[in-house]
Amino acid sequence: MARLLVVVPSETDPPARLGGWLREAGLELDERHIRAGDVLPGTLDGYDGLLVLGGPQSSMDDAATSPELVGVRALLSQALAADLPTLAICLGAQLLAQVGGGRVRVGVEGPEVGATLVARRDAAESDPVFGPVPLSPDVVQWHHDEISELPTGATLLASNPHYPHQAYRVGRHVYGLQFHIETTPEMVRAWAESDPVGVAASPHDLETICARAAAAHPDLAEVWAPFAGRFAELVRARERQTA
Repeated sequence: MARLLVVVPSETDPPARLGGWLREAGLELDERHIRAGDVLPGTLDGYDGLLVLGGPQSSMDDAATSPELVGVRALLSQALAADLPTLAICLGAQLLAQVGGGRVRVGVEGPEVGATLVARRDAAESDPVFGPVPLSPDVVQWHHDEISELPTGATLLASNPHYPHQAYRVGRHVYGLQFHIETTPEMVRAWAESDPVGVAASPHDLETICARAAAAHPDLAEVWAPFAGRFAELVRARERQTA
């Protein structure tokens, strides 16, 4: 069975529904919850893919502030160098951008939170994972920083009016998503209750943010469960190549 290393930088953002979709697609998930004390492997040897999730840390944190991110950056660098099938979400996508030569900064438009839409770019049409995604899919946003410059040679796959770098691919198999697809309504509520600054930046109050996100979750599953299946096929193909 193809093995996916799942890096969980914070218990606030577990793989949740995305983990279920990937298991249903035939992957074995090795979850490493680093703030809970799990140790990251030093290399990606023995893995056919990598998933890096989000968290309240900033990708601009130094090693003294967020020492747990040092190993995450190292694994993302290895994945880029090997073009290993990789999916990096929110904080993960920002770390991926940085190690690939891009830049991250505090979001100039302020925090982006709650259920919203992104727009698929023309370049995504020929992408094997992103191509079948609808033109304006539902997503959940929850970030204070932004990817201000994409990694060297990256292909932009999705944008929105607030922050243009919403999804991208590096090489053939490495993907970054600024937005979330893994959430449950309970996760979004926990984020809202712990982030008054983010909620205050929204045009909606906390209860409205949570209600809108809960209403969007069936549509999220309709779009992003098949997306997860297509990503899983990249991971399975890698396993077949190296078997």
